[in-house]
Amino acid sequence: MKQKVTGFELEPSGGGCFELTIDGKLVYSKLETGEFPDESDLVGKVSAMA
Repeated sequence: MKQKVTGFELEPSGGGCFELTIDGKLVYSKLETGEFPDESDLVGKVSAMA
């Protein structure tokens, strides 16, 4: 059964930081990879966590 995303929160920061966390778990970090993620990669990561 798929879960529906009921909300999300954006937290502004500086220095080119882009991190995606789900329920406190770090799913993606631009600081670690050095590049901005592809949208479909993020959707896949969110789907895998649901």
